Amino acid sequence: MQDDPESIKRLLEEFIHISYRYEKDVKDAKALYEWLIETLPQAVWVYNQDGSFFYRNTQAIELQPIIEQITTPAKSKTTPNFTALTTDSKPSELEIEHGGRIFLVQINSFQSRMLITATDITTQKRQARLASMGQISAHLAHEIRNPIGSMSLLASVLQRSASKEQEPIIDELQKSIFRVERIIKATLLFSKGISANKQPMSLIELQDELSAYIKSYSFSKQIDFDFDFADQVARLDKDLILIALQNFLFNAIDAIEESENPQGRIQMRGSIANNEVEFVIKDDGKPFDDPNILFEPFVTTKLKGNGLGLALSNQIVHAHLGRIELDIASKEFHIFMPKV
Repeated sequence: MQDDPESIKRLLEEFIHISYRYEKDVKDAKALYEWLIETLPQAVWVYNQDGSFFYRNTQAIELQPIIEQITTPAKSKTTPNFTALTTDSKPSELEIEHGGRIFLVQINSFQSRMLITATDITTQKRQARLASMGQISAHLAHEIRNPIGSMSLLASVLQRSASKEQEPIIDELQKSIFRVERIIKATLLFSKGISANKQPMSLIELQDELSAYIKSYSFSKQIDFDFDFADQVARLDKDLILIALQNFLFNAIDAIEESENPQGRIQMRGSIANNEVEFVIKDDGKPFDDPNILFEPFVTTKLKGNGLGLALSNQIVHAHLGRIELDIASKEFHIFMPKV
């Protein structure tokens, strides 16, 4: 018995409908797959085993030079050769520097294709380096602390019995000891992290103490200090804020010392408006060599210093839920933080 033509027609129509539906499902799955690959935080390349190109995402296009670094020369200049990377068909990893960043490149072989990913690990590497440097620095600071304390005590004893001719020498000795003590304190604070203990205080208290700190810092040029702190109350960690402002102040002094001008001027202001504390620091010293590294720990372009001052100040401001803004043209720092 022959099949009914109408039945065959219906079966064909149903088959065509199912085929279209499967085709749509495949296209949707492909679109989802490509979307997922695009949203990955890594560059992704897929190559055939012979080195011919199969797929890559947008990040991979931007980082294509990485492929050129990890592949051995091939007969075709446009076809990578992965022979050196696929020994024993085991996954391999290597670190590549490109464009000032560090990437972890992972290579995996699956069936007849090669999957390569490149993940930016610059931040992780930097954090690991800083943690290591912080631990070493903290250990050294602990070791130096006791001898420096003894030297400070001896300098105070010498000052009481010093002659007029010896007083300038003792004064410079005490300033040098003060500088080392500041470095030790900054190092230990930076290594253990910052936690603000806020208490009500008047901003004008900071002005008085900053003025006193100037006498403990060594500099040779004539500098005009213009301090203007309002007699307004805010909840701040006074000790930490003093350390932060000290660092900005001494940084400004160093900038004037390194400039070609025979003298300089430093302005520091503190006020409260709209429930926000604002500190402004400005100097007419040497311009910034590289504003991008100002708050980088253990990085400095100054003739003296260890690169921790402004990095620590930045931590202190963040501990107060504040922020630092910089006007490069006018060399003016603005520090903002909540009043309470």
